Amino acid sequence: MPALLIADDHPLFRAALRGAAAEAVADLVVHEAESLDGVLAVLESGADIDLVLLDLHMPGNHGLAGLAAIRAQYPGVAVVVVSANDDPRVVRRALDHGAAGYLPKSSGLDELRDAIRAVLACEQWLPPILRASVARTQSSSSDAELAARLASLSPQQFRVLTFVAEGLLNKQIADRLDVQERTVKAHLSAIFERLGVRNRTQAGVVLRELELSDPSRRIEG
Repeated sequence: MPALLIADDHPLFRAALRGAAAEAVADLVVHEAESLDGVLAVLESGADIDLVLLDLHMPGNHGLAGLAAIRAQYPGVAVVVVSANDDPRVVRRALDHGAAGYLPKSSGLDELRDAIRAVLACEQWLPPILRASVARTQSSSSDAELAARLASLSPQQFRVLTFVAEGLLNKQIADRLDVQERTVKAHLSAIFERLGVRNRTQAGVVLRELELSDPSRRIEG
């Protein structure tokens, strides 16, 4: 039976997604997470997740970085991005970084059900209101290149990259991953080569290029 992971930090929205998912697919196993760390923990647990509904701006996730992390570490898992941001340029970027679909938080329950069914059937899904505008939006060559470079990293290398972007030193990264410091240095050498950068600062900047503003929180402020 298919398994779904709902990743959002708002309990009411998770409940709405859970209800829509239950109506969309019979015998669906549903997991939940309220942070990117929680998402990765579920995936690492061997829960055999088929689809992740990923909030772009949940704790620990910074724009498209969480999507890139999941696609790099678990390429067999489909991801539908969920966001209050319905800018066609953002949707285009999400698709270019491997999203199987994009679901605005303003979507109705019918669209939630349609999205879940479509992606579990290995189809790409966008809400009808966005399809034409996204189709007219050209992909960025830099985004396509960045997605390819990130996809070339191994899961462990991607983890090292995220720690570098957070400002951790080699010894701290080694402690987090329970490996020797020389292993971290070897990963960094491979990361620099595959990303086409020279140092830790440039590597961190690459990942931060995936950050996006959150329109809902900008309005709240």
